[in-house]
Amino acid sequence: MVDAKATDCHTIGQFYGVNGKNLRRQYRDYLSDFKNWEQNKHAKQWLVFPENIGPYLSIDETALSKGELYTIITNKQAKGKKGSIVAIFSGTRAEPIVEQLLKISSKERDKVKEITLDMANSMKTIAKKCFPKAIQVTDRFHLQKLALEALQDIRVKHRWDAIDLENERIKRARLENKTFTPKGFGNGDTRKQLLARSRYLLYKAPSNWTENQRIRSKILFDQYPDIKTAFDLAQGLRNIFNTASTIRVAYTKLAHWYKDVENTGFRAFNTIANTIAINYRSILNYFINRSTNAAAESFNAKIKAFRAQFRGVRNIEFFLFRLTTIFA
Repeated sequence: MVDAKATDCHTIGQFYGVNGKNLRRQYRDYLSDFKNWEQNKHAKQWLVFPENIGPYLSIDETALSKGELYTIITNKQAKGKKGSIVAIFSGTRAEPIVEQLLKISSKERDKVKEITLDMANSMKTIAKKCFPKAIQVTDRFHLQKLALEALQDIRVKHRWDAIDLENERIKRARLENKTFTPKGFGNGDTRKQLLARSRYLLYKAPSNWTENQRIRSKILFDQYPDIKTAFDLAQGLRNIFNTASTIRVAYTKLAHWYKDVENTGFRAFNTIANTIAINYRSILNYFINRSTNAAAESFNAKIKAFRAQFRGVRNIEFFLFRLTTIFA
């Protein structure tokens, strides 16, 4: 069994008193099977492991080296261990990815019953063309992230306004040879501090607030009713995913949420509502098995940790060889 908790050559070198760079080079060129790796020639462009295909897949993108994006397909049933990687592709364009995946027999590809993904058109195209019998499930957390970002945008706009107002008052006080002292609210926050310190509480459900966050939220919502309205919309969307028991119930609740968004006139939330309207089938598919892309996000975190452990990616082919040796 392969140990996923690998140790980098630099650490091993320090332990045994040898040069880490030389040890890494020796491992790559002589001790490992890297030079005989049959996928080496095309590894930088694509890697495919048909034997790892299972009924439940995830497709996501991650940066491996210098911000360059790679599309990764993983098998959920492997739970982030050996057999997790189904395919890795350089870039996010659908055409070259589809070309390689279609080389896998239709019998193998038809094993896939469900594939979770975000709302990128390229991913939907890959799923539709390569796994035609699989239902597509839009990751609920991507939607919730959009709603939270829209909420934070409203808070940030008010914060900039508060900063500009305070700066103007400081300038005016200086012209009058006075000292400006900003007024504080009941919890001691100034207006600028209130808006800055409210960032994290807006990500959380009220039931998870600390006492200080509860007090701060009351002041914030009293001062900025639009933030309260946006917060309720973001929480409302989260509650639909948490509580709706069937597709029919979810459809009805999303329709009511859509109407609430229209009534607020918030542009950012209208964009989310329209996104839901366009992708409603794959969004509602979540309520069949309550599947998310959490497995893919978790695997991406493992890749980042793996990359950090080896102090970046100096040789992309060798990095992919190490990665697939452990996880493919």
